[in-house]
Amino acid sequence: MYGSPILTQMPKVGQSLDRRTARDLIADKLMVLIATNMLRPGDVLPGERELANVLHVSRETVRGAIQTLSARGIVEVSQGSRTRVCNVDLSHLTVTIASPNAIDSYDLDDVHAARLHIELKVVGDAADRIDEETLGKLKSLLEAQKLCGDDAMRFLICDREFHIGIYRACGNPLLCDFVTDLYTYMMDHRRSAMSRPGAIDASYDDHTEIVEALERRDRDAVVGAFRQHLTRIYDTTKELLGVTGQPKREKSKSRTKT
Repeated sequence: MYGSPILTQMPKVGQSLDRRTARDLIADKLMVLIATNMLRPGDVLPGERELANVLHVSRETVRGAIQTLSARGIVEVSQGSRTRVCNVDLSHLTVTIASPNAIDSYDLDDVHAARLHIELKVVGDAADRIDEETLGKLKSLLEAQKLCGDDAMRFLICDREFHIGIYRACGNPLLCDFVTDLYTYMMDHRRSAMSRPGAIDASYDDHTEIVEALERRDRDAVVGAFRQHLTRIYDTTKELLGVTGQPKREKSKSRTKT
């Protein structure tokens, strides 16, 4: 259970991970949650047992990862083992291929169109290739989502593992990393959207439909369920931007990679 790479493996971007420990990988995963605003300064992290269950590692691994982050001033462990996110800026962190700020500079409509174009291909391929072990982990994540109640932060931690588990099943690591970057788009607004009444229940229902279609290896049904899910994310984000009066983001200019 604890050695499975499907939910703990981090992409090999610019460095070899062959000698890295599970503790290092989970520390990186938690930093990504902070960098993408899924976890915010002042947030209290879920307990070790809960994180271990969601991330499919041992409690000792989670404890070691938190100790690593505490030593770096990224989280603070207070009396009673409550772990709180410090006020740190990790926006420079590379999530997979790009930093969160790079993804957030694109327009909402462009990102949604890209997700429909690429992510639906990825999850369709996942439907053809998914194995029983991955399906089992997705089902366990559905169970974990049930326990989140109306806590948007906890639900989104499960949500990220759920999505990445499916992306990895497509068999193409580069496409997986690319759609994972797209997934992180405007996570600060996504968390606010998921805090609205009924939002978590609707997303959970989408996830259930996706898993049922994956179990049948029904590519068309998986793509259809994901299309509905992505459209829901787009609609709720667009509605939230309208309510909060956020300006429309400027079209991103072309970039030259160095």
